[in-house]
Amino acid sequence: MKRKDFLNKLKEKNSVDIKKDISESRDKLWSLRVDLAAGKVKNVAEIRAIKRSIARMLTRLSSEKTDTSS
Repeated sequence: MKRKDFLNKLKEKNSVDIKKDISESRDKLWSLRVDLAAGKVKNVAEIRAIKRSIARMLTRLSSEKTDTSS
């Protein structure tokens, strides 16, 4: 159910907001990777979830570009 909620919220956002969210997610992913190397991260699955959400946002952006160019 979480994925559907995420996708519905993503459909409501414009491309500027999505790009901002991607940037924030990448920053969080970077900090989690640094913490993982330092041994501070307990929930390694969070890294995977963030990577997937970034991929979903990028897919949404690219599909939006192809829709407008067609």
